[in-house]
Amino acid sequence: MHMRVIKTAFQVTVLFAAFLLLLTVNAGAMINGITGTTFNLTAKTGHISTPDGGSYLIWGYANGTGLAQYPGPTLIVNQGALVRVKLTNNLTVAGGGTPPNVSIVFPGQQVTIASADPGVPGILTKEAASGKTVTYQFTATNPGTYTYYSGTDSALQIEMGFMGTIIVRPTKGANFAYNHQDAKFDRETLFLLTEMDPRIHQAVENFGPAGVVGTDYLANYFPVLWFINGRAAPDTMAEPMAPWLPYQPYNCMPMMHPGEKLLMRVVGGGRDLHPFHHHGSHARVIARDGQLLASAPNTGPDLSTEVFTIQSQPGSTIDAIFEWTGKGLGWDIYGTAADGPEFIHTCNDTIVVDGFDDATHEYCADHDKPFPVTLPTNQELAFGGFYSGSPFLGSLNSLPPGQGGLNPNGGYTYMWHSHTEKEMVNYDIFPGGMMTMLLIEAPGVPIN
Repeated sequence: MHMRVIKTAFQVTVLFAAFLLLLTVNAGAMINGITGTTFNLTAKTGHISTPDGGSYLIWGYANGTGLAQYPGPTLIVNQGALVRVKLTNNLTVAGGGTPPNVSIVFPGQQVTIASADPGVPGILTKEAASGKTVTYQFTATNPGTYTYYSGTDSALQIEMGFMGTIIVRPTKGANFAYNHQDAKFDRETLFLLTEMDPRIHQAVENFGPAGVVGTDYLANYFPVLWFINGRAAPDTMAEPMAPWLPYQPYNCMPMMHPGEKLLMRVVGGGRDLHPFHHHGSHARVIARDGQLLASAPNTGPDLSTEVFTIQSQPGSTIDAIFEWTGKGLGWDIYGTAADGPEFIHTCNDTIVVDGFDDATHEYCADHDKPFPVTLPTNQELAFGGFYSGSPFLGSLNSLPPGQGGLNPNGGYTYMWHSHTEKEMVNYDIFPGGMMTMLLIEAPGVPIN
């Protein structure tokens, strides 16, 4: 596979500028989070930003002395580890009143309370009073994807931001979701899906929690903002730890090469259902709520199912493996000899039953098949920011000045989003909300 030769200094300049734009994207093989066995979380107040210019009060779990996070820190632990989570309540509320108690519940874990730091009694678990602490502990017995969230006045406190994800890595290794070969992956991405009703946040900011009591906001919930990992599009695609989003450190822009397996960890972090649609191919659901979809021990996910939309439910987690190969497109994704000498390449499949080239992962049955239509000229096209100017993977072509720029390596892009269409807006402004892009990069192109 060869990339199209850039023939003018002008094109080089434009592409270099585009490359600088994409440097803000970092979609590594593993999920951003904090690792270890002991975590010091602090309940704090902060403000998140939305792309429509909004700013909203949140309550968030912070990593120690850091800022409140929306969502809370992703806790990444190893199977079999004894995990301790110390929660300190440093919330502040309007008017200088006494902040509410806070807590954490850990679905799927057998939690005990440290006798030296027991907190105070609550309805669902022990809680931390204002300025006080409580320590939870559990053994991470089973691998998988789990949630954690407030067990105190959950309807309000989860809405305000007290929720997050726990990833338990199996003993088989970091590139396995569970202890079975069929749960192996090359890359992983977290999709923690939440929504927000700004009326609730404004009432708490102006009057404290009591300001919500006299309203019907929790009963007649009406969200107008939607998030993946605490960000609304296009901020989902910005770099992680972006300095202009100090309370929203996690991004979401999956990137992969053809033939790789992408583990999708989909978490329902709010109170609404969200049908998350992944264009480009089906995904195979292998686990729900930290339970491998297996008919018996050691069988692997033999009860797995393929879906084109993942139905995310509140408080639930789904693990699915997505793979993009190009099979079935019906043309050579790297171009043909007829397209020019720079597109001449071979397709060597050494494993007959596989059908794919071992280096480029080209589907050999489509080798040298021409692109099935004649593309319109540039004068007849409207250009998206991710269009490389070419229909071939890893190939670039000239674009008018100021067009494109978000895809300097000639990847294939697919929009991933909620299939509840209104959830793709920021307070009625489209595009936005629960949306991001999948970027398929050509083999050999580095993915950070």
